[in-house]
This record gives sequence, C-alpha cells and structure tokens, in this order.
Amino acid sequence: MAKFIVTTARKSDLTTENFAEEISKKLGGQFVRREDLSFDALKKIHGAEDILLVKKNSLSVVTSDGELFFHPNTAHLRIKNLRGGEGDRLIDALKISEGAKVLDCTLGLGSDAITESFVAGAAGKVVALEINPLIAEIVRHGLKNFSEDSPHILEAMRRVEVINADCAEFLKNCADNSFDAVYFDPMFRRPIQKSSGLNPIRPLADNRPLTEEIVREACRVAKFRVVMKEHSGSPEFARLGFKILDGGKYSSVAFGAIDNF
Repeated sequence: MAKFIVTTARKSDLTTENFAEEISKKLGGQFVRREDLSFDALKKIHGAEDILLVKKNSLSVVTSDGELFFHPNTAHLRIKNLRGGEGDRLIDALKISEGAKVLDCTLGLGSDAITESFVAGAAGKVVALEINPLIAEIVRHGLKNFSEDSPHILEAMRRVEVINADCAEFLKNCADNSFDAVYFDPMFRRPIQKSSGLNPIRPLADNRPLTEEIVREACRVAKFRVVMKEHSGSPEFARLGFKILDGGKYSSVAFGAIDNF
C-alpha cells in the first residue's frame, strides 16, 4: 500500500488529535499535526500519497482524485424501495431473505453491505471484507457512528461486520457452506467514467481481477449462490463461469451467478 499519514482538520481539539494518533498506531501510519499546512504541503514534506483525515465526528481519506468519506449513498433509496415492495437487483441476484448469512468480499463504501444487512435482518449476518485498511477504517467508523438516517437503516449499518482482509486468504479459512451467499463487486475491467463519485476510491482500490481459484473457494464456502457484479458485456462472466442473470436491460452493469444447488 502507498505511504500515508494521519492528520486532523486545521482547527482541532486535543481529543481529536489523540484519536488520530490512536488510529495511526492501529493502521501503522504516521501521525502528523496539521498546523496550518495544506494537504499538498503535508504530502510533499512527508513523502505521502494519501492522507487519513480525522475530524471531530468523521474520517475521510484524501487521495489524488479527491476526498473519500463514508455515506450510505444509494443504500437509503434501495432500502426505501425494498420497504415499499419493490425489488433490488443485487438482492434478487443473491436470492437472500431474513436470516441469511452473506459474505461480501468487496466492501468498498458499504452501500451493498448495508442493503444486504437490511434484508438479512437481526437474525442474519453480513461479513464485509475490504483489503485496503484506509477504506476499511473509514467505512467501519461510518457504519458505527453515522446517525443522520432512519432507524431501520442505522440498525442495518450497525450489524455489518467489517474485516480488513484479502478475500482470497479469508475464503481459504472459511468452512464449507459457512455462508448462504458470497458476493463480489470487483473494480470493473473497463471503468464507467460517468461514475465520478467513485473517483476518490480508484487510487486506493484493489485492481486485481478475480481468479478462478478465488471463485472455486467462494463456491465451496457458499451454501447456495455466488454472485459477481461486472460491466454489462464483460468477458469476466464467461472466463470465471458465471451465468449472466436477466434484468437491468438498460443498465451499464450486470450480475452473474453460480448456483450450488
């Protein structure tokens, strides 16, 4: 991972600075007092590519493409639609319901995991993996502390278990059939450029393609179904043995599934 530093906003209190220092130790980064320096100046002085910014009530990462912070994003609307009796393409693809156990191998900013958690409910379980420790930390903190939403959405957030791990290694240590469904949302081989909201995450993302070995492990771990999201028309579905699912005729993304029953 690229070198990063941890700092605060220009005007911060001692509590925030202490918290920032704790996070830097946890993640193996360097804590730097902000003083009155710009982000560019801090990066130049300390030879860092990214900055984990600690504010009073939030965490964010400043990358070369912008500031990355936690927000429920599309999960709010998706859950509203589900509560109104409408479908959700991911949930339909996963075929999950209340009580389901889901392994989300690509947490990202957490919108999919929150939606999965809402459907699985208190009786279910959603474990979400994120290989980049900076992304994992800001999303974990956000899921635990974000408060500006409806109670049922906040409850879904709090139930998501975030683990900073490489999915390939994590899957190897899972028992057979230990989750009902396993989900992958890898960085598209051909990015959708209009998704400008994702730009800040691109420098931090794991750009490696899925391997056949990872998919085999996922099929061993999933009791019912393995699902992958990719660009519509992507050759990745055929390469990895996924059957493209119907739906989303006019969407730029598609879902593929491998059934284990």
